[in-house]
Order: sequence, then C-alpha cells, then structure tokens
Amino acid sequence: MASITKRTTNEGEIYYTVRVRLKGYPLQTASFERLTDARKWASSTESAIREGRHFKTAEAKKHTFADLVDRYIKDVLPKKPKQALRQKMQLEWWKEQMGVYLLSDVTPALIVQYRDELETGITYRGTQRSPATVVRYMAALSHAFGFAVKEWGWLDDSPVRKVTKPKEGRGRVRFLDDEERRRLLEASKESKNGWLYLCVILALSTGMRQGELMGLKWKDVNLKDGYVILHETKNGERRRVPLSGHALELLREHAKIRRLDTDLLFPGKKHKDKPIDLRDAFEYALKRAEIEDFRWHDLRHCTASYLAMNGASLAEIAEILGHKTLQMVKRYAHLTDGHVSNVVASMNAKIFGGV
Repeated sequence: MASITKRTTNEGEIYYTVRVRLKGYPLQTASFERLTDARKWASSTESAIREGRHFKTAEAKKHTFADLVDRYIKDVLPKKPKQALRQKMQLEWWKEQMGVYLLSDVTPALIVQYRDELETGITYRGTQRSPATVVRYMAALSHAFGFAVKEWGWLDDSPVRKVTKPKEGRGRVRFLDDEERRRLLEASKESKNGWLYLCVILALSTGMRQGELMGLKWKDVNLKDGYVILHETKNGERRRVPLSGHALELLREHAKIRRLDTDLLFPGKKHKDKPIDLRDAFEYALKRAEIEDFRWHDLRHCTASYLAMNGASLAEIAEILGHKTLQMVKRYAHLTDGHVSNVVASMNAKIFGGV
C-alpha cells in the first residue's frame, strides 16, 4: 500500500512524501513537490515491485549471473562437501544458459523460460528429467541467489522467489517381496565380493544410506551394546542406529578379521582410506537374482516398508531412518493401515466396550 503525506518546510514550501510498503519487501520512500508526481511515482513503484522490476541496485548492474555462480562455487560449496559435486553441476547448467546476463536483467520470466527447457530436456541416460530433478536444480539456484541477497548485497530480492517449482511425485516405493529378498541374499552370499552379503544385510536391517554405511568407522561401532553412531548424515545431525540379530552377529564376525591399517569397516583394496565400491558386485547379484528396477537406495525403502508392515508408526520410521519430519515417510502410510486400524479398534473397544 502507498501512503502520501503532505508536509511543509520551515520556509513554508509544500512537498509530498510517499511511502510504499508491500509485505515481504523493504519500505520505499520518495518526496515530490507536486501531488501528481507523488501519485505517479507511487503507482509505478507498486507495479514495478509486484512485477519484479523495481530492485535494480548498482551492484546488480555490476555483476553477471556468471559472477554469482563462480563466487558461490568458490566460497560456499567448499563448506558443503556432500552436495558440492552435484550442486556445482546444477549451477554450471544455469550458468551456461544465463551466464552472460547482468543480475539486474535476470527476471522471474527468464528463469521460467529455462526452467521449462530444463523440464523438457533429455538426460545423458536418454530420459526426460523428472519434476524432482528440476526442483533440485531450482533449489541450488535459489540458494545461490540467497547468498547474493543476504551475504553479498548484490541484489535486494531473489527472482527465484516468484518462480513456481514443479510438483514432485509422491516418491518411489520399491521394496523386495519375500521371494525377491531370498534370491538377492542368496546371490549376495555367493558373490565373489566377500563383503557384499554383510553390507546388504546391514542396509536392510538398519535403513542406513549407502554413504552412511560405507563411511562407517570402527570407533563409532559398539558391538557390545549393539549400535553405531553416524556423525555424517544427510540432515546434518548425529544418529544412533541400533544393531541386532543376524546383522550384529555378522558384524562381530567381521570385526575379528578387521584391517589394522585403516579405521573404515569396508575399505577399498587399492585405497585404504576410501570405502569399497560395491556397485558392480551389487548389479551382478541383482542380475543373478533376476530382480529388475531396483537400486541400492531401494534397500532403504525395504527397511521402511518392512517396519511399516510390522506395526511401526510413521514417527518411529522417521526416527529410525533419520528424517526430521514425517513428510518423507508418508509414502509408506498405506503400509501402516493395518496398524492404524488396530489402534482405532483398540481405542473404540476401550471407551465403548461396556456400551
């Protein structure tokens, strides 16, 4: 909303002060000698703000979008080692499209144009990018613009804020049925890689991500009480992961033949300080087990699905998998229907049993 205040100087001269305040934007003010000029400025400023044309600072006219990406990659990404490689690739894509533009000329409409190209583009695998992938590209772009606004003062507002992100799907839920699981475990046990079976068992029984599992160190493993501590997790928080049953027994056996020249549970053969790469062994085991459309990360979906089907609540699944919110585990809600029904039935029996 714009407000115009009539004022008088000590010399008796009249002027008009305009204040334009829109929610989510900094206050804009200006003074004019004529009321018509004040009204005109108020109207044009409001329109410019709503259309994303107003905030054209001097810094925005000094730097190109390529400057923004280069500085972000140099100064910010080193502090995000887990996301650095992927986000660098995503930002380089945006840079290739918009690098020559001054920041003052990077409008929401321009971003929408390249967002649409991104959605219809073909990946190196020959498939169209999924909405989830496009959202990740836009998230990287948004974060970079956020630094330009808050940290560097190159912009007063981020143009990404006004661009709609594609709606993501409900998320993949691919888990092994009993027969598939039996075949995969048999193929893993028969693998030439002696650690594949143990790693698959640990992944299924704990729900650890591949990076979390492969990065395990002996100092973080408590075989006596049956748990491991994950220090490097996706959400940045430490997590205690229980170990029990067959997985704990196998890990205790594995500890008896541990290598003493490294702290990793599963070090590589050539590079002791880097985890082993099980990709080829796992792919071959899937092939021998005749299992299609399955990836290592789907072992984590298996854990969540088995927990849900065995009565675990969504909150319990989220805690075990290390999710801060329930949003990510809602994809398993249909598998907990029986458990929910039992809870409701129990409540009804208790309060209406004597009626």
